[in-house]
Amino acid sequence: MPDPSQPSFTRLSLRGAGGIKLVADAYGDPSHRPVILLHGGGQTRHAWRSTAAVLASAGFYAITMDHRGHGESDWDEAGDYELTTFAGDIRQVASTLSSPPALVGASLGGMAAMVCERDHPLASAVVLVDITPSMDPEGVQRILGFMRAFPDGFTSIDEAADCIASYLPHRPRPADTSGLAKNLRLGPDGRWRWHWDPRFLNDKPRSAHNEFPARMNAAARALAVPTLLVRGRMSEIVSEENVREFLELCPHAEYVDVEDAAHMVAGDRNDVFCSVVTEFLTRTVTVRNAAGGA
Repeated sequence: MPDPSQPSFTRLSLRGAGGIKLVADAYGDPSHRPVILLHGGGQTRHAWRSTAAVLASAGFYAITMDHRGHGESDWDEAGDYELTTFAGDIRQVASTLSSPPALVGASLGGMAAMVCERDHPLASAVVLVDITPSMDPEGVQRILGFMRAFPDGFTSIDEAADCIASYLPHRPRPADTSGLAKNLRLGPDGRWRWHWDPRFLNDKPRSAHNEFPARMNAAARALAVPTLLVRGRMSEIVSEENVREFLELCPHAEYVDVEDAAHMVAGDRNDVFCSVVTEFLTRTVTVRNAAGGA
């Protein structure tokens, strides 16, 4: 098995809905079963680096993609960051693959995956990472508050690392902060800012829209493929009650609660997360392929 800390990958330039340029990294053999990993709002494809390497070593073709407006993907000219638009990007990327992909989505990525499956089912399996149709509004506001807290950026990468460490006290601050540069962009004024379009947060939170609960409940009910919900036991936004509500909407879904993990499960307990997701996809996608599905 390759060392997940030094994975090899191929950089891809893809096209999303409307032709927008999306940057992605691909791990593994393109002839293997595809998995698209969809990061959360404000993150980049690099959040999945270790997970993608583990999936590739398990026989999957893992694609980590920067959402529009995030990382190295293009910013939307009109500032269109609706869930249906993100879902359209997933659909466009999936159409270029030789077989239906599994979708692994954290937070925003999970919501987009659910909306995609509701409107245009295409996945062989779905993994939702700490996201359900109902969410704790205080937790959502805390996350958005952190994302909005530094409009003028940081003087250095170390300063950004200090801010993250204060926000995530359960996670040890890394001694080497150079890897954080992938999640930041250096502006002409010499300051470092998060690597996403600030207009992504121009609108009020999606979870506060009047139609949001009904839309996401319908998306959960529409999930017909093997589905796994992975929650961080210390999650700020997904409670045990939220999980129970989701499992009533999607009774065939499997559920794993990861100890010592908060909202960013893969970052907090990547070892456990990779093990759970790899086992689930190996078991469910293999059976589905053998049955003549994906």
